[in-house]
Parts: sequence; structure tokens; C-alpha cells
Amino acid sequence: MVVIDKAILHILDVNESNEVFSEGLLNMDMSTVEFLIKHIEKTMDSQDAKKGTFYEDSEFKKLVTGYKNEEMDFISFSREVASSLYKLLITAEGVTSADVLICDARIDEVRQLVIFKCNNHQGYVHQVSVDEDGKVNTELVNNYAILPGLSQKMDEFVFINLETMEVLSKAKKYNVEGNSIYLIPELLLECAQAPSPAETIKEINKVVKKVTEAYCQDQVAAAAAVKNFIAENLENEAVIDPVAVGKEVFQANPSMQADYSQAMEDAGFAEPVAVNQEATLKKMRKHKLSTDTGIEITIPTDYFDSTEYVEFFKNEDGSMSITLKNIQNISNR
Repeated sequence: MVVIDKAILHILDVNESNEVFSEGLLNMDMSTVEFLIKHIEKTMDSQDAKKGTFYEDSEFKKLVTGYKNEEMDFISFSREVASSLYKLLITAEGVTSADVLICDARIDEVRQLVIFKCNNHQGYVHQVSVDEDGKVNTELVNNYAILPGLSQKMDEFVFINLETMEVLSKAKKYNVEGNSIYLIPELLLECAQAPSPAETIKEINKVVKKVTEAYCQDQVAAAAAVKNFIAENLENEAVIDPVAVGKEVFQANPSMQADYSQAMEDAGFAEPVAVNQEATLKKMRKHKLSTDTGIEITIPTDYFDSTEYVEFFKNEDGSMSITLKNIQNISNR
């Protein structure tokens, strides 16, 4: 359950070199509350978000601690946050203007600070005008400050647990003085980040493919084995252990297992990562194959372990064939 205690919006117009700081809190009417709660619920389980830990000398941590200890009020605190972000944004290349939403909220009874950086999107809205003769006219107006709708995702966000000071964030890279960096976590928050669940799964598949290629093994079977193992383990615990994946997939070949483990460690993906159990299971239970002839097939992952429904053959000329079995009915989609 999400409860919004306080919320405020500030405007960071980097195109016009202008900051517009609100002097009052958002009016928490039904539409505003719905907007904030929907986006909080949509983002807090994002598989692209990374867990983070503040550096000991983080100035932002000191700022948050001061607010938590009631050394400053919410409006003053939010202005400090928005101003610090604006000063960083104007040093980056290709940055668009943005609105910053800051909330003091309770999520499942835990007090959290939520920061949404909403890049302004272009869109059309209607406008009604009345001329001198009282004639009503309507027209389309191109608006350059459209916020994300309820069905869209926030571009960048930060959740700070005010009880533990743990950080959860999703950020984009910006080019600052010739360096590509995650501006919000690295320069604003000053915190270290762990790999996100989505990054971890992507890296697992990347390394498995690289190792199977090096040993001339079946890449399709290995990729299916990865999904099958992850799906089976997620039934019991919402955690993916990259090292355990390698031990299972390459259990018959210690050399491949060692190469995989070393590659994951070198890439910084050796630690277990918590995932959204339901969303990840949905992806792991199916395996999509694309052939060089343009045919695409989606097969339940656990069918790869049995020839009862699907079987792969390698032909004498080096090509492959797939046989689908025990089909009672075929429907068009």
C-alpha cells in the first residue's frame, strides 16, 4: 500500500536556462494522488532499477539525513535537491528540460523518499479561445512539457528508504566533459550501484553464448537450460544466483563452468540478485527461436528437456531441422 504524505513539483528548464521552484506542496486531489501512486507502483518493482549504497562522504546522504532529522522542512529540502540536479544537468550534453517530482511517502508502512525525473515530452493539446465578438474557437497547440501518462514509464527515478538509507534507482547515462556517466547516482546521489536484475539476466545469457561458442556446443540448448534453471529456482525464491546458473548449465564440462564463472566475476555479475518473481517467471517459461529463414517459434522452456513435443535434428549438410510433435490443433494468431 502506498500513502503520499507530501509531494512537490519543480521545473528544470535547461533549454531556457531557467529553474522554477514551487513555493507550495502539490494539491493532493484524486487525480494527483492517482498519478503519483500509479507511477510509484509501476517503478518500485522495475527490473531495470539498481540497488545502491551511499558513499560515506556523500553530500546527498547528509542532505537527506538532515531532512529526516527535521533540520529543514520538505519544501526547502526539495528545492536543494532540484537545484543540485539542475546544476548537474546543465553540464551534460543533449539534455532535455524536465520536471522533478519529489514525494515523502509510505510504501508498505516504510517511509521512503521518491524522486521522479520526468523528461518533458512533446505532444498536442487542444486550446479554446473566445474572440472580441464572443465567437468560440478551438485549435491544436504543440505542448513541449507533457508528463508521462499513467500507461508510460518514468525516465529516471530514485527511491530512498529513510529507515535504512538504502537506494533504488534507474538512471540514464549522460555525456559530461567527454565522459559517459550515470549522472544521478554517480554525481547527484554519490552512491555505489549493484547490477540490476535485467542487466544480470542479459549478462548471464551473453556469457553462456560466448562460452558455448568457444567450445562449439549447442547454443540453443544452453540458452534454454538457463531459462529452465532460473524458472525452477524462482518457484521457491525470488533470487537469481549467476554462479549457480553456470554450475547447472555446464555441469558436464568443468572447463566451460570455470570459464563462465571467471567471465561473470570479471564483469562484476557474480553476486545473487533479487528479482520480481512473477514478471521474471513469465519471461523464463517461454523460449523464442528465430531462424535465418524468417520463421519464429515460441516454445515452453521445459519442453526442451523432452522429445515428446519438440525435437531438434542436425542434418548431414550442417543445417538444422525442428520437429513439433503431438499437436492436436493449430490456430491462427
